[in-house]
Amino acid sequence: MAAFNLVSTLVMTVKDKQADIAILRTLGASPRSVMKIFIVQGTLVGVLGSLLGVVLGVLVALNVDVIVPAIEHTFGVQFLSKEIYLISEIPSDLRWFDVGAIGGVAVLLAFLSTIYPSWAAARVKPAEALRYE
Repeated sequence: MAAFNLVSTLVMTVKDKQADIAILRTLGASPRSVMKIFIVQGTLVGVLGSLLGVVLGVLVALNVDVIVPAIEHTFGVQFLSKEIYLISEIPSDLRWFDVGAIGGVAVLLAFLSTIYPSWAAARVKPAEALRYE
């Protein structure tokens, strides 16, 4: 879901910045350098988002035994009633291999999702983009 959000954000950025991209191109920037700009921007957002997600996920997984009772006490609800369910608390089994694999796939998807918008930015034709500016 985050990869699709990243693609749409970058596509909108490319559409919004077409005049700026055209000016860069008229000043001598190559299509490859324009493409690199958007790849770096998208990859940076993806890496930071993935890192933040992994850190928050690990913190929640390690502290679920404290977080769930706090939520239950705050809102006055009980998620797993002892009378209904065989377990009375939410178990958490953190597996570092899974955390690394999920984080790696998230970063890979973030990088792959930058390719189309950056390619579209590199294809901006300066004369057409600046015609109505």
